[in-house]
Amino acid sequence: MFGWSKKVLIIIMLLPMAMSQVEAQEYEAGIDYEVLPQAIRTANPNKIEVNEVFHYLCIHCYNFEGVIHPWADKLPSDVDFQRTPAIWQTTLEPFARAYYTAKALKVSDQTHVPLFEAIHVKKQQIRSQEDLTNFFVKQGVDASKFAKVYNSFGVNSMVNQAKARAKGYRTQGTPEIIVNGKYRVTTRMSKGFDGMLKVASFLIEKERQAAL
Repeated sequence: MFGWSKKVLIIIMLLPMAMSQVEAQEYEAGIDYEVLPQAIRTANPNKIEVNEVFHYLCIHCYNFEGVIHPWADKLPSDVDFQRTPAIWQTTLEPFARAYYTAKALKVSDQTHVPLFEAIHVKKQQIRSQEDLTNFFVKQGVDASKFAKVYNSFGVNSMVNQAKARAKGYRTQGTPEIIVNGKYRVTTRMSKGFDGMLKVASFLIEKERQAAL
């Protein structure tokens, strides 16, 4: 009887270790996510960064917004959620400028999702600075303030940094998630939006454990 109890106790003690090993092997590099050949600097080195690569003309990014937004809101305090607007063609630069202008003016909460909706739900033709100015004015932003920031040195710098960052991320489509400047997560590799978030969560924990 004692021998049987001892075996059960050993099994119980080893079970968490076995489970952690299974979890550690749940997702594999090259299959479920890509390891970037060179780590890209993050905004805050004291936190684990999750960076969503997106652009406003992307219908998949709009659909992803409804999934990633509630997920990002629940991220723990040691995780820093960022976004990088993709600018792989000149038609996307006005939207990147609008994104960084909204951040600078601290109006992202009232413009980010509405801009997606204006394009993909209301089917508004928004392409130029003038179009974006009209949109921001409707959201309560002063037109002159918008124009000043939109064409500012600060926004120019952020746009150039976004271009360099996306190149370093090896971005091939949107939406994508980059975890801590090291791992690229795509819908193709992780089998959809939910899969992306599961893989991202796995990589967050991987980075957390690596820092211990």
